[in-house]
Amino acid sequence: MADRARVVSSLVASFPKDPVLRYLFPDEGTYPLYAATFFGHLFDKRVQKGTIWTIERGASTAIWEPPTTANASSDDDLSAHLPADALARVRAYDRAVHAALPTSPFWYLGVLGTHPDSAGRRWGHAVMDAGLSRAAADGLPAVLETSNPANVEVYRRAGWQVVRTLTEPLSIWVMQQQPA
Repeated sequence: MADRARVVSSLVASFPKDPVLRYLFPDEGTYPLYAATFFGHLFDKRVQKGTIWTIERGASTAIWEPPTTANASSDDDLSAHLPADALARVRAYDRAVHAALPTSPFWYLGVLGTHPDSAGRRWGHAVMDAGLSRAAADGLPAVLETSNPANVEVYRRAGWQVVRTLTEPLSIWVMQQQPA
């Protein structure tokens, strides 16, 4: 996708105070570089699957993971670009979240972000809805996780329900939406 740089830049700008991103990359000075590496990794893993939806060349982006039968998680690219302590936090978070996810097939909303300059236009809902439509077409639930308590109510209003709550390595709400 030609807009990779714009997508990554918008996502970095979308999450500077997000609890997960600050847990993963707590240092203010290195956050932009490490968050860009992280989001670029997620983008690269999913772009060929056709499960990234954007508006305005990445001003708002949803990165979805389609249902899989095996855990396709790989951080080989990350291990070459993140320091050991950050990589350990990424792996700990990933293990905790994956242990809490359903065992039956589902669509996973891994990232949903809107650049602050484009906030309030409901673009996040639009790119989220594209993935929800794919999940519904497959007759499968959609799943996401958030560590931001304010997001829980936003997602509830959009039809999501909390199905699990984790406290380690930080507070995480796993939410699900059944197909319409």
